[in-house]
Amino acid sequence: MLRVSRFGSAYEVAATLVAEMSADQFGEFSASVYETARLVRYAPWLAGHPKRVRFLLDQQNRDGSWGAPDGYGVLPTLSTTGALLSMLRGPPAANGSVIGRHRMIDSAGRGLNRLAGWLNTGATVSLPDTVAVEILVPYLVGEINEFLAGHPPPELPHECRRRLNDHPDTDRRLLTTLRAAAAAGEALPTKLMHSFEAFGDAGAMRSVEPKNDGIGCSPAATAVWLSDPARRTRHLPTLRYLRAVQDRDNGAVPVAAPLATFERAWVLSTLAGVGLVPPGHRRLARQLHSAFGEFGVAAGPGLPADADDTAVALCALARLGSARSPDCLLAYQQSDGHFACFPGERTPSCSANAHVLQAFGACLATDPARSSRYRGTMARLAAWLIDHQAANGSWQDKWHASPYYATACCVLALADRGDDRAADALDRAAEWVLDTQRPDGSWGRWTGTPEETAYAIRVLCGSKTVGSRDATTRAIAAGRARLLPMDEQAPQPSLWHDKDLYTPIRIVRAERLAALRMADVHLRVAGG
Repeated sequence: MLRVSRFGSAYEVAATLVAEMSADQFGEFSASVYETARLVRYAPWLAGHPKRVRFLLDQQNRDGSWGAPDGYGVLPTLSTTGALLSMLRGPPAANGSVIGRHRMIDSAGRGLNRLAGWLNTGATVSLPDTVAVEILVPYLVGEINEFLAGHPPPELPHECRRRLNDHPDTDRRLLTTLRAAAAAGEALPTKLMHSFEAFGDAGAMRSVEPKNDGIGCSPAATAVWLSDPARRTRHLPTLRYLRAVQDRDNGAVPVAAPLATFERAWVLSTLAGVGLVPPGHRRLARQLHSAFGEFGVAAGPGLPADADDTAVALCALARLGSARSPDCLLAYQQSDGHFACFPGERTPSCSANAHVLQAFGACLATDPARSSRYRGTMARLAAWLIDHQAANGSWQDKWHASPYYATACCVLALADRGDDRAADALDRAAEWVLDTQRPDGSWGRWTGTPEETAYAIRVLCGSKTVGSRDATTRAIAAGRARLLPMDEQAPQPSLWHDKDLYTPIRIVRAERLAALRMADVHLRVAGG
């Protein structure tokens, strides 16, 4: 039986994951700087406010920014700087005694200087393709400019009071149009409710009601909706939701909650995909079945159904011996053969399309008589994925900052295609992974991480065309040796895309477990 260092056997770890998920209706996700700052901005009345402010101050980088490199810091830096400025508008005695007004002034000033360097110079940083970035960035730039034009804190240095320019990758007219529609009481697309904080004026709030006690599966959106004091007395379940999603230690909140369906689908699909089906999975499988509607599955309440979550849930159920028809996925199929995550999607997702391909394969494996109906769909989808492979052999994706995630998704989806184009794509992906391994045996975009190391190992193990090569075996062995002692509890960069980067903690644990299991199988076979 596979051993997993001090964490116990693979089946023990898998059983623990399943037990934890069964007892948790929210899911386990990292704290979001962006989302927490919106609570500081809109819900200073909510218990835990001083802890949230301290959390934000402690998260600031040395250069004055918040968040990750390569443009990922723009949104959390805007959100946090705006939140601090909102707190500093009142007289010093009103808001400086508990947390430290001088520290907030210094933090906000450094944030403004960092933002001016990004937005007011010719060296504008690019924006990553995160959720609603084209709406949220102009909304937050406008908020900060309004604070600076009104009554900025007198202690704020004058060089920090420069009006911020709009980012050239955004168009304020889109935000203006959507705000006008919301103010008129028009219904916005369901997916925009997740970013409702950008539209939360009185007109918009009259046309929105909570779903499962929150707005758009978002603490920030819910906080804006509850900014009306009357709502806080009339809608106690919504207030309880906002209290429940907080971290007990620091008051911070995740970028979305609850996401139990998303978490359960991904963990179960990953575990079952490597033969780990621990006790307790049947109850979770029934819950996945109950989450299906006409258009499949949504990641959480208040979000629309989408092709990605639907595909992963279908794949999980098929691998657990409880398959259902994949027909609901056809609603997302586009004319060029790929599948959109949502209607009106701005950019397609390679990882979501890889999951769709896997879902068809897993479902039809249990019902071969139906396979001819989907053969053409699967062939076109595989060709689309191969056409979107980068020249270096990797794939990039809109749902994750690391190319190792998208590459692992695509390799695992194409591994069973069996044609020459797919074999060549797998070969090039494996070569890229071999070329990018770090000297310590890990992989990662910014630094070596357990998550990305797990994806890289899965690429090498899934690329059957190079599976027996000595270089591949050595890389897998080095990666496994590095992955075993890597501390999952140590701070690691968040890599998954929502409004802010986040970590789905149990999903990453499942990926690590699957990678170790695949590595052991590969090394055992390679060793004869």
